[in-house]
Amino acid sequence: MKFDIVTIFPEFFAGPLHYGIVRRARESGLIDIRVHDLRQFTHDRHKTVDDRPFGGGEGMVLKPEPLFAAVETILSESAPGKQERDGSPPQSDDTAVVLLSASGKTFVQETAQRFASLERIILLCGRYEGVDERVAEHLATDEISIGDFVLSGGELAAALVIDAVTRLLPGALGNEASSLHESFSPGHIAAPDERPETPTDEKQLTENTLRAPALLDYPHYTRPAEFRGWRVPEVLLSGNHEEIRRWRERVALDKTRRNRPDLLSRTNS
Repeated sequence: MKFDIVTIFPEFFAGPLHYGIVRRARESGLIDIRVHDLRQFTHDRHKTVDDRPFGGGEGMVLKPEPLFAAVETILSESAPGKQERDGSPPQSDDTAVVLLSASGKTFVQETAQRFASLERIILLCGRYEGVDERVAEHLATDEISIGDFVLSGGELAAALVIDAVTRLLPGALGNEASSLHESFSPGHIAAPDERPETPTDEKQLTENTLRAPALLDYPHYTRPAEFRGWRVPEVLLSGNHEEIRRWRERVALDKTRRNRPDLLSRTNS
């Protein structure tokens, strides 16, 4: 898979992309990451990438011209000379052009899985007060936010997306089952259709139809079995795999109720 990052701070990625799973995936040839300096796609001597917004307002806005030029140049590697009739760059079913923006749809595991099925992802890192809306409307295939908060730019978000997608690619993880048994993954424990009268009934937990969204991951413990007076739950030391499975279902549901009750609300809506 190919990742292309378009940013005004290419040096930012000297760190995040050189560790862990992403580094190993790059070294093995599983992924190819290229960082493009947005200023290289400008045509004035000051390499201007931003301007004041029409209608007034605080701050500066990234201009459309260099972003369109950057994406069109990247895509021309695989489709030279092609352009849509409406002036937008050619789109392909195996490529996503992702604008990282606080105004985008929330990035979730389902999105990461969809991206992992593609051949190329172009990540556009927003900055300043935002990006010219014509980029979102006519250039990007996806406008993505990583949460309900505001960052100074899209660089951290781009690194997050690359990590989340890379670990879903076959061969990226040492144990292929790892990505199937995590929070939000389809293979993880899914939230049961809770009934108010018996919300923690074990029969309900194991026999009801399970459906998305997935629960948070169950708690994990390792050696020592006792640390500062806190012992590992005895069931995990029992060797009884069925009891362990039931315990994990129950505590995953309890943890989801405490930390992310919104996930259960979505299940019941």
